Amino acid sequence: MISVAGQQDDPLSEVQQYHQHLGPIPPPVLLPQIPLGAGLSTQTHPPSTTPPPQQQQHHQQRYGMFNPTTLAIPIPDNLRVKTAEADSIGCVEVLATVCSTILMVLTLPISIFLCFKVVQEYERAVIFRLGRLRSGGARGPGVFFVLPCIDNYCKVDLRTVSFDVPPQEVLTRDSVTVSVDAVVYYRIRDPLNAVVQVANYSHSTRLLAATTLRNVLGTRNLSELLTEREAISHSMQVTLDEATDPWGVQVERVEIKDVSLPDSLQRSMAAEAEAAREARAKVIAAEGEMKSSRALKEASDIMCESPAALQLRYLQTLSSIAGEKNSTIVFPLPIELIGPLMNITSSITSKMAASAASTAAGPRPNEVID
Repeated sequence: MISVAGQQDDPLSEVQQYHQHLGPIPPPVLLPQIPLGAGLSTQTHPPSTTPPPQQQQHHQQRYGMFNPTTLAIPIPDNLRVKTAEADSIGCVEVLATVCSTILMVLTLPISIFLCFKVVQEYERAVIFRLGRLRSGGARGPGVFFVLPCIDNYCKVDLRTVSFDVPPQEVLTRDSVTVSVDAVVYYRIRDPLNAVVQVANYSHSTRLLAATTLRNVLGTRNLSELLTEREAISHSMQVTLDEATDPWGVQVERVEIKDVSLPDSLQRSMAAEAEAAREARAKVIAAEGEMKSSRALKEASDIMCESPAALQLRYLQTLSSIAGEKNSTIVFPLPIELIGPLMNITSSITSKMAASAASTAAGPRPNEVID
């Protein structure tokens, strides 16, 4: 609608004025479903307000829990693809359509091979007629009809596609440079948006995945990057899914493949881990020595209380030595038994040393020799 000033009126303001004129609109009432054969035809049934299972699953992933008894969440106008086929068609379009139809009739049956197209179960076809998107959504799977010379179509693959994100040099939050690569799985949810809203959805998704990988990893520490890969992958998946939703692309999964650290950092981390292991080993050895010393002290106390225990221990040691077929047997002797013998030996040795010293000195000058 064109106003007097020549400017286009806002259709949203007209809708608001219309609603103000009608007053508040009551909430929708869900009518009970009438079974067939009850006197009414199936055309009189109210339309079902329950969205299809695929839409319920998508809403549950994007908006949380979904109640099937409520109305589906409306799609914003900026995300809904509008077809221009229902608009006013000029004379050129009408003439081109008539000529194409006449050409198809004149070239029968050869034109049948050009007018009927087939798409696979996993494909959909988006048809444009004279540059206008045809109404009715994407065609397929199966056979669909196109007019020669004025219709062209684009095939869209609905299967899950995977691609590798090239290794990205990322500076973490604690100023460590690492190289990270990932793999992304996505599929086409809405073929119309994938064709109309973006020029190349595959190339755009790849560039966006590389940028998102750098942005997400830049907010994490190195320790978080090495230990919380699952949480980082989920965060990337949510971010990519929200960004590619206007394109009709749904990111199903994101996985971080490898985290490459610089060689110097790897050597430093290895030295730190080795030092930590050596420290733990020394602590464990010291604790073992302390426990063994306590056990030996308790055993010596018990042996001091019972002298026969020492003799039994000595016999047990001899038995273990003899069992190994050794030719040498060490016979321990108590210090108390050889103590007097050692004293006598030391006194004799001292006397012999004194006599030897006096003999070597010779007679004194004032001493008279008989």
